[in-house]
Amino acid sequence: MGGSRDRYVDFLRAWAIVLVVVGHWVITGLVRREDGRIGAPELLATVPWTQWLTLGFQIMPLFFLAGGHAASGSWGRARDGGATSAGWVGQRAVRLLLPVAVYSGLVLLAVGVCAGAGVDPGTLAMVGWAMAMQFWFLPVYLLLSALTPALYALHLRWGVRVPVGMGVVGVGVGAIVVLGGDGPYAGLAEVLGALNYLVVWGVVYQLGFCWRDGALGRGRGPGARLPLVMAVGGGVAFALLVGLGPFPVSLILVTGQDPSNTDPPSVAMLAWAVAQVGVALVVAPGVRRMLRREIVWRAVRGLGTASMTLYLWHMLPVLVVAGAFCPTGLAPQPAYGSAGWWGLRVPWLLVLGGVLGCVLAALRPLERGLAVLGARVRPVAGLRGVAAWRLWAGIGVSVWALTYFAGHGFAYGGRFPLAAAMGLAVGTGMVMFAGWVGARRRREAVEAPGSLEEAV
Repeated sequence: MGGSRDRYVDFLRAWAIVLVVVGHWVITGLVRREDGRIGAPELLATVPWTQWLTLGFQIMPLFFLAGGHAASGSWGRARDGGATSAGWVGQRAVRLLLPVAVYSGLVLLAVGVCAGAGVDPGTLAMVGWAMAMQFWFLPVYLLLSALTPALYALHLRWGVRVPVGMGVVGVGVGAIVVLGGDGPYAGLAEVLGALNYLVVWGVVYQLGFCWRDGALGRGRGPGARLPLVMAVGGGVAFALLVGLGPFPVSLILVTGQDPSNTDPPSVAMLAWAVAQVGVALVVAPGVRRMLRREIVWRAVRGLGTASMTLYLWHMLPVLVVAGAFCPTGLAPQPAYGSAGWWGLRVPWLLVLGGVLGCVLAALRPLERGLAVLGARVRPVAGLRGVAAWRLWAGIGVSVWALTYFAGHGFAYGGRFPLAAAMGLAVGTGMVMFAGWVGARRRREAVEAPGSLEEAV
């Protein structure tokens, strides 16, 4: 789209966030047990037909597509302006890690207080898992952001062949995971499976590069049909892999389901992601016309501004409502998954939406404070040397900590996760310190005698 802002990219991010929030709320069901404790039966496992709903709610491919589109333009402009890889990656890492670290710190503080007060370990573990259920995305996206300069260089050299090649690797890894999952090579399959988090989601991220450069269907030539081919081909491949192959229909993790489409991302997930990208590109012209209406665009921009807060905090209203209604018996308790239960989903969503609105309003001063802090510790574009190495190390430690939280929650086994908490604090601190040192040196250079002419 040249140098102008593509409103459709912002729409995709906003739409993805909305469906993530609504999807998590829909599949979260709370029950009051006979002993008075609150339980959260897994809807996708308890009511198996609901796994089909994940075809609509698993919308994260669109977020990676939009992220790749935006990152390629941002890195291209920064690189042309003389920025280093470390400088650009550091700026993006600060914007991601600061709100995540604050959110995690507040949740961990609550976990520590509750553990010290003797809260039931099982309840604490359930709550800790609920508050971290969205974290799988963060280490993957942070790593892809860190790899963007290298991935973009590959894109400039080989274009659409890069995501195609990555897709082939993803298919091969997926086959090893399925065939070797229970055999003597189960350990190797598990290690390789972790690679598919980067490969499968990296395919979609890389397709964002291709989309921005017009390699996915722009114009009137034969390539204009490529989005439709992706939509149909990916959809058919997914149907065959689910109908004839070993993969389940659920695109969200279901306990005990093997193989899974998400842990690690499977070949079926890859097919669905390609189909979703194709559909997104097919409908793009019509949605862009809709986004010309100012009232629609203001709504999209508002969601985009609050997207990180929405993503991080959207499960807090579930805990608030559960604490207010379930222990007191004020909330009706129809049979789990029954028609009555589904009928109550509408007021459930409305109440959660109201509580989330209050949460967002309460967090607005914190958001403004984080924006000011982020601007002060943001690394300089030309970050190099020891500060750059400190930055890369901080990102690595942060990825490890976020991966732990994604897999175990904030209170695994009802215990405080001391090592992961320290890891996230140290990793985020190293990233911020690299930026703070760079910003201080920049100020000193401007304030030094004779430096004004050099800066100009």
